[in-house]
Amino acid sequence: MLTDVHQHIWPPDFVELLRARTAPPRLDGWTLHLAGEPPYEVDPADHDITARTALAHGDGLDLALVSLSSPLGVEHLPPAEATELLTAFHDGALALPAPFGVWASPSLSSPVAEAAEAVDRELRRGCRGLQLPADALLDAAGWDRCASLLDVLTRHDKPLFIHPGAAPLTPGAPSWWPALVPYLAQLHASWFAFRAFGRARHPRLRVCFAALAGLAPLHGERLATRGGGRGEIDFDAFYETSSYGTRAVDALVRAVGIDVVVSGSDRPYAPLTIPDLGADAAVHALRTVNPARLLKGSTP
Repeated sequence: MLTDVHQHIWPPDFVELLRARTAPPRLDGWTLHLAGEPPYEVDPADHDITARTALAHGDGLDLALVSLSSPLGVEHLPPAEATELLTAFHDGALALPAPFGVWASPSLSSPVAEAAEAVDRELRRGCRGLQLPADALLDAAGWDRCASLLDVLTRHDKPLFIHPGAAPLTPGAPSWWPALVPYLAQLHASWFAFRAFGRARHPRLRVCFAALAGLAPLHGERLATRGGGRGEIDFDAFYETSSYGTRAVDALVRAVGIDVVVSGSDRPYAPLTIPDLGADAAVHALRTVNPARLLKGSTP
């Protein structure tokens, strides 16, 4: 079964709500305005449901999971604003034709019990798992705040997808800065926080990190020298490739193992290609170490 775990499609009602907003996140036509990033010209074709459905079928996908793009910051908006946008996203995404499925997203500003109830409802409606922004999971306090949401997820036996969250404003930074610095720093911290705090609290949780977890697993040698353990492989932790290619994937498989690797591209999601790893050690990792844990997806 060919599955893409990381795509973004904005349903029409969600787009109109973004256009109606006067503060970030908002759309002016197809120009996206976020608090921590320069204006971005969105390609309307990326959110054309007919075109994207044809593209997914053309790539032979059996399932393509659509996620709310967490850099929008919707999860952290005041409850009423977040709920309106999340409802439009979930309703529209759940109505998408095959092969699309949906990651649920929560309002992290709402009372914990209300947020957990909403997650439970969306999973019962058909969402395939829960997406959380990495900036909500940076430390022990973050994992503790989200614990009730993850308990709901575990009861449903559904996975967690950790996606980069909103970027802080960095005046004068180049356009590529958010994707290369705060996005990856968040993922890096969330991976170590999961290892240190999240896994013990949620031993049965399946978790997938976008963008190779910011390459955090490559720091295993340093972790070992600092007393963090050596060589432990978490068979319920997975890594999605986003825009990374052969060199990064080659390095990561040596740390976490994989049996199928696909590369990223500038398309709305990655084509089904397997890069040439070009090294005996990498091939050994692919075939024998912690298989089937590197997944395909698009660029966050």
